[in-house]
Amino acid sequence: MVVPEIRVQAEPFDLAAEVARISVGRQDIGAVVTFTGLCRSENGALAALELEHYPGMAEDELRRVADDAIRRWPLDGVIVIHRYGKLRPGDSIVLVVTASAHRQAAFESANYLMDYLKTRAPFWKKEHASDGSSGDWVAAKQADEQAADRW
Repeated sequence: MVVPEIRVQAEPFDLAAEVARISVGRQDIGAVVTFTGLCRSENGALAALELEHYPGMAEDELRRVADDAIRRWPLDGVIVIHRYGKLRPGDSIVLVVTASAHRQAAFESANYLMDYLKTRAPFWKKEHASDGSSGDWVAAKQADEQAADRW
């Protein structure tokens, strides 16, 4: 039984270390897919993106959807890391790592996890504008909702 590794943290993560965590010493894994989401500057308009969450609830919900991915695809490992706090353009926000014997399962499950994270994960994002003005809370985009609906 695969147990997903779920972390919600303020600190940056190390992509290479996380890939090694899921794959070193394993001979059954034929594919590791990673996705790293980064904070964008929105063409210089964004100074920071502040992410909030409910501790405990966020981890439980991420674990629930990771367990669902494990039921849907033949996975040999799953890592989901989501950061919180005030992040600057270029900072990493989220990491999804999936491992499987075959690439299709790794790709599809990573895509599924990201579609969920973009639309339904219990995180709230507030923009901080470069001009110092208070920005808006960010809502899920229609295209993200449509992508999630396919699952």
